[in-house]
Amino acid sequence: MTVEIYRDAWGIPHLRADSALELARAQGRITAVDRAWQLEVERHRSQGTSAAFLGAEAVAWDRFARQARLDDTARRCFAALERRDPETAAWVVSYVDGVNEGLGDGGEDGLGAGGLRAPEFAESGLVPGRWEPWTPLGVWLATHILFAGFPAKLWREEVVRRLGVEAVRLFATDGTGTSGSNGWLVSGARTVTGHAVIGGDPHRFIEEPGVYQQIHLACPEFDVVGLAVPGVPGIAHFAHTGHVAWAITNAMADYQDLYRERLRVVGSSSSVEALGADGEWRVAARHVERLEVAGGECVEVEVIETERGPVVIGGTGEDAVISLRYPPRVTEDLGFSALLPLLRAREVGDVDRAFDLWAEPVNVVQAADTAGGLLHRVAGRVPVRSERNRTRVVDAWEEGREWRGWHEMPRAGVSEIAVMANQRGLAEALGVEFAAPHRAARIRELLVSRAEWAASDMAAIHVDTHLASAAVLLGHLEGEGGQRLSPEGGELRDQLLAWDRRMDAGSVSAGVYAAVRSAVVRRLAAEPALAVLADPAGCPEVFLPWLALTPRIGFALENLLGVEELYGIDRTALVCAAVEEVAAGWTPRAWGDTHRLAPWRALAGSAYDEPGLSGDHDCVLCTSAVPGVTDLAARGPAARYVWDLADRDRSLWVVPLGADGVPGAVHHRDQLPLWVEGVLAPVITDWDQLAQGNKENHDH
Repeated sequence: MTVEIYRDAWGIPHLRADSALELARAQGRITAVDRAWQLEVERHRSQGTSAAFLGAEAVAWDRFARQARLDDTARRCFAALERRDPETAAWVVSYVDGVNEGLGDGGEDGLGAGGLRAPEFAESGLVPGRWEPWTPLGVWLATHILFAGFPAKLWREEVVRRLGVEAVRLFATDGTGTSGSNGWLVSGARTVTGHAVIGGDPHRFIEEPGVYQQIHLACPEFDVVGLAVPGVPGIAHFAHTGHVAWAITNAMADYQDLYRERLRVVGSSSSVEALGADGEWRVAARHVERLEVAGGECVEVEVIETERGPVVIGGTGEDAVISLRYPPRVTEDLGFSALLPLLRAREVGDVDRAFDLWAEPVNVVQAADTAGGLLHRVAGRVPVRSERNRTRVVDAWEEGREWRGWHEMPRAGVSEIAVMANQRGLAEALGVEFAAPHRAARIRELLVSRAEWAASDMAAIHVDTHLASAAVLLGHLEGEGGQRLSPEGGELRDQLLAWDRRMDAGSVSAGVYAAVRSAVVRRLAAEPALAVLADPAGCPEVFLPWLALTPRIGFALENLLGVEELYGIDRTALVCAAVEEVAAGWTPRAWGDTHRLAPWRALAGSAYDEPGLSGDHDCVLCTSAVPGVTDLAARGPAARYVWDLADRDRSLWVVPLGADGVPGAVHHRDQLPLWVEGVLAPVITDWDQLAQGNKENHDH
């Protein structure tokens, strides 16, 4: 059986095979060729074994992965998949077979020799290992386990302990620990073709290699192009089948709970019991695992699981013990049964039924088909339980904290325009903290500003830099308070008030605003009333991004400056002092001089002169700095896409770096200039056109 592999001008793989199974195998193989290092890093992260080659800095994650039982959950979910859906299980196995071929083949032509192509293996001393049938499920789970932001419940506990319940609302916004997206659907009534257009961009930490893989998959059953998650078969999040297209954003739902546990050791044995809501002590599973650490001593990890779930904070003999309950640990289902039906979809009804099988992360979905069908819904599993479970850590021994079934997923009709940008709205009943409404409002404002849209027009929305959230800070400079400033401070104030509120890379005024904002954040963090939150006690390192005070203030700044009263703090005086600070010591520079791309790499590798970026956290062009901490952008659009339902080959896309994960390869960073400038590359799916390029044949 022959598999055809074509590469377009950007090195994006286009695969065609005689069956879905052979296609999955080819997808696994080509992913290992292009991204062997990335795949192995993700496999080890899912197993909690990454410190063995990355060293001490990876211990915190590995400890969490072991304690949360990520690999064991993946094993259970795959075993359940084999029972419930053997077709999908066999398809996953075929993908894994391809990955193992790509990692293990030592051919000198580079086809399948993923381990030989990637220099990081020699640098780290890691030898490519073997993937198991459940590894893709483990990669999926490890990638998304923190998406619901359950560590925010630890933050709320700290706020309540230090400042009281009412203070929680001051910080109720998404921040550096979350992942979001923009997405919009324009019906045929508002397009030049009369067919729908879907556009958007997922916001994640920018990683090298990228978290999304552009790919084209075809067999007699389907022909689909989209953005795959490396290590997972098919195309789950963003795809176009030629007949129907779909996209997702994070619904910001809360579907994981933290329980405060009481443990006791039974007699002189190592047996552990946990107290339940009925007053009974029941045996909790316990064992000890060892983490290998490159360049260091092995670390022992106590793994405990109660009836609620795995213990992720504390252990035997400790006062603070907290367990995590998350849906796939309960249901043994990660939603992989949705993946093949999505590839086979030909209309929005097919997409809708496929997403009925979705588990996590919980997403808002938009879809459109060539017949005019439209879909806007939430997909995933959110447990029904008490309001306290949703917002705080709850006592395991207290009645009424159990899960009582699953929420029905909300749906909404679509007339002409639908926008999803992590705001309150369709998924509000399922979540606690949402993004500020600015991105969603700005996208809608732009979309309604013209009568008709073409797919080629959509890039202008992706890169819009208007920062509506700046209004509150600037408002403190507009009245009498702004008259207190020195001549130098007054000059800076006038510059800010005349600014067009666009966070453009070349804007000096945007750079001034960012400098003043960071000074305001640092001053607020130093205020005694808020500084009590600076040192969360006893929190594992992996959860610290959710508990760090300065970032929390930075992302909640609009609330903190706008609320009527804030512990007696004179916010206008504080803002004016920040302006004076910047006026006295700041060297004028454009926003892009300090707001530069900062991608995450498992190994430091070669240093790049990363580009300056436009955008900011609350802009549609969401390139997130951390006000008060750094102007560098570690998070931003992990891809951009426009799906045209009139003609798939008029669709457009781009990723931050490139299709090839190998440093120095031709297609490793060739899309970066496009991404920085807001330019989209054409999606090519015509096989005759692709046949004029590079073709590889593989016989099995």
